[in-house]
Amino acid sequence: MKSPRALYLRGLLIASVVVVFILPPPTGIAAETMHAGALTLFAIACWATGVLPEHVTALAFFFLAMLFSVASPNVVFSGFLSTALWLVFSGLVIGVAIKRTGLGEWLAQTFMGLFGTSYASLVSGLVLIGMTLTFVMPSTIGRTLLLIPLVTALADRLGFAEGTPGRTGMVMAAALGTYMPAAAVLPANIPNVALAGVSETLYGLTFHYGSYLLWHMPVTGILKAIAIVMLICWLFPATMRPRVRVLALPPMTPDQQVLVCVLLAALGLWMSDAFHHISPAWVGLGIALFCVLPGVELVPLAAFNEHTSLSSLLYMAGILGMSAMVAQSGLGQLLGRTLLGLLPLEPGQDPANFAVLVGMSTTVSLITTTVGVPAVLSPMAPELATAAAWPLLTVLMTQVIGYSTVIFPYQAPPLVLAMQLGGVHPAAGIRLTLTLAAVTLIVLTPLNYLWWNLFGYFG
Repeated sequence: MKSPRALYLRGLLIASVVVVFILPPPTGIAAETMHAGALTLFAIACWATGVLPEHVTALAFFFLAMLFSVASPNVVFSGFLSTALWLVFSGLVIGVAIKRTGLGEWLAQTFMGLFGTSYASLVSGLVLIGMTLTFVMPSTIGRTLLLIPLVTALADRLGFAEGTPGRTGMVMAAALGTYMPAAAVLPANIPNVALAGVSETLYGLTFHYGSYLLWHMPVTGILKAIAIVMLICWLFPATMRPRVRVLALPPMTPDQQVLVCVLLAALGLWMSDAFHHISPAWVGLGIALFCVLPGVELVPLAAFNEHTSLSSLLYMAGILGMSAMVAQSGLGQLLGRTLLGLLPLEPGQDPANFAVLVGMSTTVSLITTTVGVPAVLSPMAPELATAAAWPLLTVLMTQVIGYSTVIFPYQAPPLVLAMQLGGVHPAAGIRLTLTLAAVTLIVLTPLNYLWWNLFGYFG
């Protein structure tokens, strides 16, 4: 039986959505945009509060969008055609293969000595590995697929069972380490690439790797990584048990040897996608197909049926479908212009203008997810630059700080994937992202301003 609080939240949520849905739209706003807003409010509130399981919310989103014709089926179900969904599927299959063959345990046993003897050093090492991979492997989800199964195997080896603070902290260290600092490395995630592409297409501005790194790595990269380590050790404290001494590693089994070769091939393809232009999703799907092939059966049918979660796929498809609906309905543009009207920019007020633009980007990412921020705010950049009396490039760069400030995990599909693969409860992930967002906005964002001011980026 549900608690009175949960029932109250659901009732309040449903009432709010109904009110937004039936209200006559304000002048100049289409009814379809209001309906999209109501459905977006419903989905975001459910995912943020956990009043419904993630996959149930996704199914409800699909049903309501179709029932009330909020958007076309091509938009609502676009998540099922997205490469991100197939990366999630591939990750599930690869994770099962690593666990079933015992390769994860073997690798965990091999690398145990790299992380020191304390939990803090372990968390620091995982964040550092995630950061390092951002420089050589451009796909965030690809990095997640590679790291999380190995981290869960290491957690098993260290005695951290699923749901324990130690295991949660390890998974989130790898997930945030590979996702958050990646915003400071130009080709290391999709929002960065989208921002660079839109800026060059609309304004002829070309971002350069080194200068982009100088803008963002000191604070958004290094200081945020340090904050991640400190917050994980605080929110998910754990004590590492004495390590089991292993005199010699057992030899790899034939299945383990085959899987290592396959994963090395995948890693090479993921790292070189700038040259061959094969999407990381199709590389992952090919590996998943190989793992389930008759005669190979690194993942037998029984293991496939038991461990590949349909709920994870529905959750990801729901997030992506909602993002597409927001973009198609004009809801994102409406939100951006509304925020600008509420929080005007003034020449000469650089600290306040900086806070407004970062806050605008952060807020928009709540609705559009992080991937949609460049598409929504970049067309408004000349207007914003004129209002603040800033260079256009500086206005564009504030988006990076905003979309790297993730308040809820659903905003960033790679975090959703990591939590699903690592068995992290949504409430634990939300607790960490909320706290990290608060630290980012209160501490790191002012430091970012000081760093940019030091180099004269405000003109």
